[in-house]
Amino acid sequence: MRKIILLGLVLTALSCVPPPDPFVSKDAVFEKAAANGILANEALSRCRRYVAGWLKHADPETGLIPRNLEKGKDIWNAQDAAADNYPFMVLTAALTDRDLFEGRMRRMLETETRLTSRLGNLPDTYSFSKRAFIESDADIHRLIFGGSEYVKDGLLPVTEWLGPSPWSERLIGILDDIWAHAPVETPYGRIPSESQEVNGEMLQTLARIYWMTGEQKYLDYAVRLADYYLFDFHPTRDQNRLRLRDHGCEILSGLVEVYAAVDSAAPEKKEAYEKPIHDMLDRVLEVGRNEHGLLYNSINPQTGEHADRLCDTWGYNYNGFYTAYLVDGTEGYRQAVILALSSLNEHYRNYDWEGGSADGDADTVESALNLYNREPVASAAEWIDRQTRIMWEKQQEDGVVEGWHGDGNFARTSLQYSLWKSRGVTIDPWRDDCRLGAEQQSGSICISLSTDRPWQGRMIFDVPRHLTHLHLPMDYPRINQFPEWFTVEAEKEYTVYIGSSKNRKNYSGRELSEGLPMEAESGTELRLIVKETGR
Repeated sequence: MRKIILLGLVLTALSCVPPPDPFVSKDAVFEKAAANGILANEALSRCRRYVAGWLKHADPETGLIPRNLEKGKDIWNAQDAAADNYPFMVLTAALTDRDLFEGRMRRMLETETRLTSRLGNLPDTYSFSKRAFIESDADIHRLIFGGSEYVKDGLLPVTEWLGPSPWSERLIGILDDIWAHAPVETPYGRIPSESQEVNGEMLQTLARIYWMTGEQKYLDYAVRLADYYLFDFHPTRDQNRLRLRDHGCEILSGLVEVYAAVDSAAPEKKEAYEKPIHDMLDRVLEVGRNEHGLLYNSINPQTGEHADRLCDTWGYNYNGFYTAYLVDGTEGYRQAVILALSSLNEHYRNYDWEGGSADGDADTVESALNLYNREPVASAAEWIDRQTRIMWEKQQEDGVVEGWHGDGNFARTSLQYSLWKSRGVTIDPWRDDCRLGAEQQSGSICISLSTDRPWQGRMIFDVPRHLTHLHLPMDYPRINQFPEWFTVEAEKEYTVYIGSSKNRKNYSGRELSEGLPMEAESGTELRLIVKETGR
């Protein structure tokens, strides 16, 4: 009886013990979050300076930015100004300046649509001095090339972040007219081009827009292209040159994106594509990489010869390998990604990517960051920090980076980097004195927010955009995507602790994604822990 009484007392005492304080032993995590906040702030501040620097060179009458600041200063064109530069001004404004986003960025879209649409929605090059198209003819191949670049390189990343918007409407309009005017006859039907770059861009775009819209025609177009390449013009079996760097890396990832789409949407096509997809990937691994797993600029798949230089877009190709791993479970493709990530910090700390351009830095950092999101190799994180700093040092005082359309890629990758450091959490309004950083640990996220001046606004949590915006069957790695870190689901409940375990409240994922009202005092650090309720 005495033992029973003692046991009862112990159980009663235990039931009175308060739940563990989630802030205990978290100081080191919050210190890391605060350090991340400094880096995220610098990334966003640099993007704001880039936008301000380029807008000073906008055409006074149209408001459009030029292609470049020296050669090409008189024109806005689809494949450069529209595809590579303008969209990342849009995303910078979306994250840092809502007035600029809803005002000038929106007006630029309306202006370029009105002035540059030449054949239906297909854009053409516009001259500021002529106030007209620079070319007298409407060459379909030129229009399709420019439209394809604008859609995939620019409007698609904007759509992945924003979801349905005027920019996604512009995307779909151009995409539909590319296919309405597709000029190249094949046994499978007409396709837009004989260029691997254009068709690779189309494969990626169609695979995503099919899921976003649910319209069968987009999958049909994608299958038409995939049939053409995998059955008649196989990239490694039937061709003697495969470019893995910029402008060539599109085809490999594009074919695998369609492979992932038909895995869910058309299993009979998935079965037909499996061997040619694996043959392509296996041959690239066999002759296209060095001992550290990095990929060459180009290869001859027939002879095994390769270029001497390594491509900065190595990760753009490895996106395809990792996607095939997710589809088929082929461990060798995953290990190829891990080898490349594991080699960076030891062997490529000062590598001269693409001749030392900021664009080369941007592509190689994105290459690593997107795959690190799936395979968090610790040494790769250190390398990403270092390589990003190298890229940032190339920005000029006025915010312009190198003065050409590739400056947009500097901003694209800096935005991706900032969202890594904040784990996808953002604030509205953003200010250049606000330092928001985060760290994930054991299913929760620790957030640090500090400001130099009093701040009041919303703290906004990211959502699984591959589901909510694109409706993809899985979050496979995609060229120019903005990786997801900590995301909240609309119908789930989350516990938010602010400052201490006693100050807590539960919110739905929908409430967190719409924005948590927040105030921060000047000169102090606000700490939060967020986790799914019950975890």
